[in-house]
Amino acid sequence: MNPWRRIFSPRRLNPKLTRLKARIQQHLARPGCPPLRVSELVERLRIPPPEREGARRAVDALVREGVIVRVRRDRLVLPSQADLVTGCIEMNERGFGFVVPEPAAGAAPAGDVFVSAEDTGTAMHGDRVVARLHAEAGSAARDDTRGPRRRGHVIRILERANAEVLGVLQRGPRFHHVVPDDPRLGRDIYVDLQKSRARAKAGDRVVVRLSEWTNRHVNPEGVIAEVIGPSDDPRLDSVAVLRKYGLRTEFPAEAVRQADAAPDRVAPEEIARRTDWRREQVVTIDPDDARDHDDALSLKRLSNGRWLAGVHIADVSHYVTPGSPLDREARLRGNSVYLPDRVIPMLPPRLSNGICSLVEREDRLAFSVFFEMDDAARVLARRFEPSIIRSSARLTYRQAYAALDPKRTAPPVGLPPATVQLIRDLWGLASRLRARRFAEGSLDLDFPEVKVRCDARGVPVKIEKVENDASHQLVEEFMLLANEAVASEARRREAPCVHRVHEDPDPEKLEDWRELARACGHPLGDPNVRGEIQKLLKRIAGAPEESLIKMNLLRSLKRARYDVRPLGHYGLAKSDYAHFTSPIRRYADLVVHRALRRALGAKGTGSGSGALGEIAEHCSAAERVADEAEKEVVRMKIIEFFERQLSERRFETFAAVITDVRNFGLFVELPEFMVSGLIRVSAMENDFYRFDAARQRMTGRRTRRVLHAGQPVRVTVVRVDRFKKQVDFRLAD
Repeated sequence: MNPWRRIFSPRRLNPKLTRLKARIQQHLARPGCPPLRVSELVERLRIPPPEREGARRAVDALVREGVIVRVRRDRLVLPSQADLVTGCIEMNERGFGFVVPEPAAGAAPAGDVFVSAEDTGTAMHGDRVVARLHAEAGSAARDDTRGPRRRGHVIRILERANAEVLGVLQRGPRFHHVVPDDPRLGRDIYVDLQKSRARAKAGDRVVVRLSEWTNRHVNPEGVIAEVIGPSDDPRLDSVAVLRKYGLRTEFPAEAVRQADAAPDRVAPEEIARRTDWRREQVVTIDPDDARDHDDALSLKRLSNGRWLAGVHIADVSHYVTPGSPLDREARLRGNSVYLPDRVIPMLPPRLSNGICSLVEREDRLAFSVFFEMDDAARVLARRFEPSIIRSSARLTYRQAYAALDPKRTAPPVGLPPATVQLIRDLWGLASRLRARRFAEGSLDLDFPEVKVRCDARGVPVKIEKVENDASHQLVEEFMLLANEAVASEARRREAPCVHRVHEDPDPEKLEDWRELARACGHPLGDPNVRGEIQKLLKRIAGAPEESLIKMNLLRSLKRARYDVRPLGHYGLAKSDYAHFTSPIRRYADLVVHRALRRALGAKGTGSGSGALGEIAEHCSAAERVADEAEKEVVRMKIIEFFERQLSERRFETFAAVITDVRNFGLFVELPEFMVSGLIRVSAMENDFYRFDAARQRMTGRRTRRVLHAGQPVRVTVVRVDRFKKQVDFRLAD
């Protein structure tokens, strides 16, 4: 699969064809417009004979794109008029899927369409499809979901997402087949080794190029296009995922040459043009293994009794000019990608780890946001300035957290008392900012981060859960404050900008989540009332089922994305929000820097190649691909970690929460590892359990033990299927 194909291959637009397509779509959308043949349509649109061939091409293009559909007797209608839905299908490992409708101009967003396993046809995960709604579309789909949902079946594949698939070659009794790395693809792929140019053997991870698949009753077929290497070589896990997602690991020669030409030091004439902050105490706070430093903080008491808090962000826009080779490559990548054993940076290391990074005791250019605040952390004034800073200390989160420990009498090793006091003063303001943010409606959706530590061979040796403690929250609150301030300033000055938006959730999905919370023993009022959600999140804090409920709430919300319109941020309860604080690793932030500098009257800061709308859409897509790749490698490494435990016969027990109850077993999630798996009924040997479908629970015949969603249990790993990325557990208690 190469998701970049959609992101980076925009079609060349024909203006005349585009106008014809728009006219056709608008006419068919008129109230009362009947299904029309092409000849009837061109007559109604009064298209002259010389242009009718172009109109037919426009119709064919709209049909291919799924914007209009052909129904009986070759008549044309909009999908919604024929109970059809066009969108991408998101498959589940268990075979069913959901068609996510593509938004129609001017129409209210429609909910997903549930498609049972037998109704998916030959659709594969990520395909653009047309689905026909069932007559009982309003009925409940209880097989694999909760609550009422539209149902349908796939009738047409518009565009395949998977020209190539990554997987492991295996030999069966009669055929060789490839087991896809992505379990959502669902089907093994038959391959004929004699037709494949690449030489592969059973157990190799390979790239298979798919042939046309039209019959769901037989498996898809393909030919091996590339051999990655042995599937049990942990060093190749990241290589395989990078290949699967088409992530670029090498920089073009012209971009490398431009990066190599960047200076090692800041030019004196540039320093003279900026606010000099080098004599003030400025610190960075980052993870232990951070290589690039985007942001730094400062704080001092003013003569009027107020605080002056400074958020200093690396001024990447000074070194990466619009339209340059570096800029084109950064835009193409969209963001850095962080895998357990490597980083794929957005900018060459010469910049990202060098002159752009706010390294300790080195002069660096920054774009600073200053806030005058009172002791209650109320912002009384703010300003934006290009600056020159010199970080006085490179702190890790561990050091910052140690500095905040009220029981500690002596400063942490390596930190002078002045730095410790700075961290404590910053937290004093940040804690008040945080409290006010939640009081204004922000949702507490913080999750622990799972870090996989690998040795030099790529073998996972340790899995850590990084908590969102006070040191992380300190940095987070000032970054949020700066992001909001920049977005607000852009709106005030009517400056074109790329905003970070998080639209209001689908009420139907919130209702599904409400049912889950109730099943876990936490009844909820109206989920469309933000305050009700906040009460529940506060009530479950620290409970075993907290991770399950919060994770499912997150899945119920829409995905945050980039847009040129300031649509607000639901999760943060902010009307203005943009990404500004990480320009080394996110192209959207670099674009926002340029927008702010233009608004402030700086010269030489053009918008870069392409319209902002295209950039926003592109950055959203690139972010999704990076997230998928990062999660996939982490899951691969966690599964390898469990597999290693089994091979060494280390039967460790883990805390888990039951997420779902079925007649064949219990689905569980391990909050410590953020991984899920199955406890099969056959592995529940201490008793015979009866499944209660109405109440969605199991009851032991002898012990009368009841097992239900949201219940904490202890589990042990009993089986690992690396190929299917599945883990089976058994109850340890």
